[in-house]
Amino acid sequence: MSTKVLESRNINKYFYTAQTQHVLKDVTFSVNTGDFASIVGKSGCGKSTLLYILSTMDTDYTGDLFIDGEPMRLKTDAELASVRNEKIGFVFQFHYLLNEFSVVRNVMIPGLKLGKYSEKELEERAMEKLKIFGIEDQARKYPNQLSGGQKQRVAIARALINDPIIIMGDEPTGNLDKKNSEIVFELFQKLAREYKQTLLIVTHDMEFAKATDHVIEMEDGRIL
Repeated sequence: MSTKVLESRNINKYFYTAQTQHVLKDVTFSVNTGDFASIVGKSGCGKSTLLYILSTMDTDYTGDLFIDGEPMRLKTDAELASVRNEKIGFVFQFHYLLNEFSVVRNVMIPGLKLGKYSEKELEERAMEKLKIFGIEDQARKYPNQLSGGQKQRVAIARALINDPIIIMGDEPTGNLDKKNSEIVFELFQKLAREYKQTLLIVTHDMEFAKATDHVIEMEDGRIL
């Protein structure tokens, strides 16, 4: 029986500008262990707003969010930060690597922040993650010495360093050409199939989405 890694129950979100905008409407769905799911929809349908809530970075909503079976509703900011660091890995459209640090050090950063492992252990773990993506030979280089596709692979390795229960991506192939987009897709698929990693990816790339296990289609703030 699959366990629910993430569950959203009747999530509603409003933007209070000159007029009240109801941007998310009763969003209810769940993601199970090992699922490779994508969220699609036209620009402005609420995909990124939803991801921001699901990742616990936006707490101004009604409804309920459960991560690993735990309700997020009444947690303090510090507790939510801890959930993000320990249980969620993030991959964005831009890699956000720090050019002053080597590749391996970039991968280690969330682990250093979590403080669960020694620096030596973290370096070994970072090398293991880079090896999954076939770029362990780039470990001592700096981000500005890598190609765009390699940088995104490093960013995915960094998202894995704390063994998160879910990886959330916001247009992770949005900045890549077709070949590199396909490589990133294959890496995500490998993580789901071989490592039972759960993935929830917001994308506008329908080809990418159709090849995932589950497609969550949004329109006008609702799940279709």
